[in-house]
Amino acid sequence: MRKALDRVYDAAGYLAAFFMVGILLMVLASVVGRMAGFNLRGSDAYAGYAMAAASFLALAHTLKRGEHIRVNLFLERFKGRLRRPLELWCHAAGTFFCAVLAFFSVRLVWQSHAFNDISQGNDATPLWIPQVAMALGALVLLLAMADELVRVIRRREIVTGGPGADHYVPPVKAIE
Repeated sequence: MRKALDRVYDAAGYLAAFFMVGILLMVLASVVGRMAGFNLRGSDAYAGYAMAAASFLALAHTLKRGEHIRVNLFLERFKGRLRRPLELWCHAAGTFFCAVLAFFSVRLVWQSHAFNDISQGNDATPLWIPQVAMALGALVLLLAMADELVRVIRRREIVTGGPGADHYVPPVKAIE
């Protein structure tokens, strides 16, 4: 199960990288188009869609690598009996808010599709198409947060820092 989850997080990271290349291509096409004397319709909108997709799809991948800002500075102040309940509460609250984000992101895609909502720009793109990447990123983030919550409940190690930091926080031992 762990390998499958890690593959999902890595796939989301690769998709985010793909959309980052898309941002580059859209910006370059726009610049070259201006230099050559033609307007590439919607290139700024597509660059924005790619930026939103890259941002949301990268969330779970960066969370699982310990690159997100967390409440560890707060939690490190507590030792003993109070730390474990606070860790559980923080991860449960994070999972809850990720669930809310995922729910409303998926609902937004559904509503945009149902109402045939299109972009305001001159490209007239159906908005549900770029919103799918946002919803997918929010769902994968929810999966990653739930994964972290389960790891805390089961007293497993969790990733907490970026490169050069202590990557793992050992599980909190039960006080007897």
